[in-house]
Amino acid sequence: MSEQARLDLQRRQRLGMVEAIWGEHKTAAQIAPILVRLQASGEPALATRVDEAKAAAVAELLAADPATAPLLPQLQHHPEARGLSLGDPLPPRPELGQVMVLSGGRSMSALVWGTGSPQVVFLHGGAQNAHTWDTVVLALGAHGHGPVSAVCVDLPGHGHSDSAAPYAEGATPLSQNADDIAMVVRALAPDARCVVGMSLGGLTSIALSQRYPDLVRRLVLIDITPGVNQEKTKQITDFVNGPATFPSFDELLARTMQFNPTRSESSLRRGILHNALQMDDGSWVWRYRREDAPPLPEMREATERPSMNPLWDALSEWGASGKQMMFVRGMRPQSVVSDDDEAELLRRVPGARVEHIAEAGHSVQGDTPLELAELIRDFAL
Repeated sequence: MSEQARLDLQRRQRLGMVEAIWGEHKTAAQIAPILVRLQASGEPALATRVDEAKAAAVAELLAADPATAPLLPQLQHHPEARGLSLGDPLPPRPELGQVMVLSGGRSMSALVWGTGSPQVVFLHGGAQNAHTWDTVVLALGAHGHGPVSAVCVDLPGHGHSDSAAPYAEGATPLSQNADDIAMVVRALAPDARCVVGMSLGGLTSIALSQRYPDLVRRLVLIDITPGVNQEKTKQITDFVNGPATFPSFDELLARTMQFNPTRSESSLRRGILHNALQMDDGSWVWRYRREDAPPLPEMREATERPSMNPLWDALSEWGASGKQMMFVRGMRPQSVVSDDDEAELLRRVPGARVEHIAEAGHSVQGDTPLELAELIRDFAL
């Protein structure tokens, strides 16, 4: 990448998040001038997924140029997070949330809202990211209730998190996801009152509750059960199996609007900016379709998809535990839950609280975030 690389120098003003460089597939010669340009523009300069050798090479390049040599003392490598920064970091602003990156060979990313001990953990659906919960978290603290501390996690292979660990044959579905989420919850929200999971995040939360019951005290499942199958997710599958890259942002936005008719353009535009990445040539790629991300379950052939049926047994264990559960179902055609699914869930967890939202489809947090926030507040806070 040259010094004329396309950089979003207004990203922090628009979204509250800095423009970060994806450093894994870039050379030191590409990273160095971008860091310098960001720093000269008054923006925080950060490159992610930079190992020690590449950081040292960037330092050599800065030192060799008389124009950039004075910047060398401001260059800092963060080995645990695999990040490289130039200049002073921004002061913390808890009201915007804070990205925390944890390293354990691979990295997991999460948004931490508030300053107290987090009360709720949110897990998003497939092909989404942690920012899908922004409006819900803000609404939880609205109308005089006061700000709510929460953690919204990027699932493995989504957002800014690394891809999932290899799947072990014979393991419970999504157990590798649950292991990664458990690491994040233990580090950031060990005393959370509730875990909220939507779609893939809901299935992951079921696996989490079975493998790490001490971390899941209450559970909210949003428009998902282990009875999900290819027929029920066809609309989602058609969208996710679409093009990985788009020549322009407008084309990406147009396709997203086509498959999300209940959402406003402004809402989808904001969501895309959090969930897509602009490449060196100006094209756009979904973060979950980037080079290091494995195919989502929705993208695999039906014969290759692991059955979620074993998670019904995990729900039976939850029902026997006496812990509380709330099941939120969207009632528009986009929902992936059938009446039979709901009946089976109630058979497994007889005491579950069931809420139907008439104006929501599958993505309840996107269609009716304020109503969902009210339900979560009443159930868990």
